[in-house]
Amino acid sequence: MATTRKTYSPKFKARVALDALRGEKTLSQLGSQFKVHPIQIAKWRKLAQDQMPELFVDGRRKVAHGEVETTALFEEIGRIKVELDWLKKKLVCSTEQLRRLVDWGHATITARRQSELLGVNRAGLYYTPMGESEENLRLMRWIDEQYTGTPFFGSRRMTA
Repeated sequence: MATTRKTYSPKFKARVALDALRGEKTLSQLGSQFKVHPIQIAKWRKLAQDQMPELFVDGRRKVAHGEVETTALFEEIGRIKVELDWLKKKLVCSTEQLRRLVDWGHATITARRQSELLGVNRAGLYYTPMGESEENLRLMRWIDEQYTGTPFFGSRRMTA
């Protein structure tokens, strides 16, 4: 049969922790007096010691130095984001021109980030177009000549 845990009110815990902080009695004596295990009393005492400084915090709000820096940084991030969006609207270039803007040897900005900033597909940065083979060009020229001479031929007749 399972036993249920005892639950103590915060007021009771505070009273026991204060008695433990006074140090007039040992933890064992306090445990037998309040019918609580001495280890539990030690935990409550430690918790009270840790949270005691928070009770005396000045209620007036002062802006910490770190908060000023954080606010300034967030403002700068917002400004840079707006400028970047504006730049993307104004920068009207072909994809090939945008690919040429990527600086592969940049020390801090990777090619991946540069492609994101420019709005270019990263896979396209590595693509180099291949020219048509001489045989394909010859065949295309021959098909063009045939079509110009007989535009009424369908695909089956052109294949034949």
